[in-house]
Amino acid sequence: MHCPFCGHEDTQVKDSRPTDDGAAIRRRRVCTACAQRFTTIERVQLRELVVTKMDGRRVPFDRDKLARSIRIALRKRPIDEERQERIVNGLVRQLEASGDAEISSSKIGELAMDALHNIDGVAYVRFASVYRDFREVEAFSKLLTDMQPGEEDIPSSSPPNP
Repeated sequence: MHCPFCGHEDTQVKDSRPTDDGAAIRRRRVCTACAQRFTTIERVQLRELVVTKMDGRRVPFDRDKLARSIRIALRKRPIDEERQERIVNGLVRQLEASGDAEISSSKIGELAMDALHNIDGVAYVRFASVYRDFREVEAFSKLLTDMQPGEEDIPSSSPPNP
């Protein structure tokens, strides 16, 4: 592992532990050259996934991009980071288990919307507004009308974040 500070190739693992959900290993490392400390996270990757974009481009799947989108949708919602990580892990497992090496960006978006719809109505609307590229108020109106009464409520016992 290269040191992110000085680029030296030799780093030592000082501590390893599984993440809370057991889906990854956190390793605390120290560089033998500059003595800087940093953390790496290792995850199991079942296969290399390729995302097919709407314009036909093919790009490698980026888990961090999916996680960032989910976190933005859930920003200032009472869903803790651990649960957000479980959501992302579940989505990635679904994609890997699909058996397809190539996945359309629309399928990823739909899976993410389904997951958010089941967790938090506000996050669902936020994600859908970006994913579906809403440009008119009517699009929001239709989405809200299509939701069942009470779906915007949060089925979580977590306290709200300030």
